Amino acid sequence: MTTKAERTTAYIIETVAPIFNKFGYVGTSMSDLTEATGLTKGAIYGNFENKEALALAAFEYNRNHLLKTLDEKLSVDGKALDKVFSLIDFYRQYDAFTLPFGGCPILSVGTDAQHNNKLLAAAVKETIKEIEGKIALVLENGKNNQEFKLPVPPLTFAKQLFTMLQGAVAMATLNQDRKYLANTTAYLEQLVKREFKN
Repeated sequence: MTTKAERTTAYIIETVAPIFNKFGYVGTSMSDLTEATGLTKGAIYGNFENKEALALAAFEYNRNHLLKTLDEKLSVDGKALDKVFSLIDFYRQYDAFTLPFGGCPILSVGTDAQHNNKLLAAAVKETIKEIEGKIALVLENGKNNQEFKLPVPPLTFAKQLFTMLQGAVAMATLNQDRKYLANTTAYLEQLVKREFKN
């Protein structure tokens, strides 16, 4: 059974997560947070040490939701290639998935925090490493099960695959054009079919 304080903390995080993600750490004011939550500044800071702690909690909330979804996509039934195609397919509709979060948490927070919040920037880098590791594990298992041969080590391919996916996310966001997602995912499907040879 959760306590009232725990429920309040969870409510604050859930409410402010898309605001921080959309407007950034510096761009989000205390009045934005009090207005969204309906709570006073004192009530918010009664649950969090400071704005930075709240911003970190907000990023963790969005990050965990993304990682959970990626885990689902990478654990579909089938062989390793089925899992890779499931991941690529997910990114075809990634903009719709991230809309409730105020955009991609990796792109939004990573770009915003780069020069003004070392803790947030570090949290984003760790998340990127974790995602690349998840993809690499799928590729490693496929290679070990002799499902395919890889032209490069699994982690190298995973990093390149994720770089291309995130690049498509960035271009689709900056140009407000989801064709970048559609075109990149279509290209990646062909690339994977060509590169993953038995």
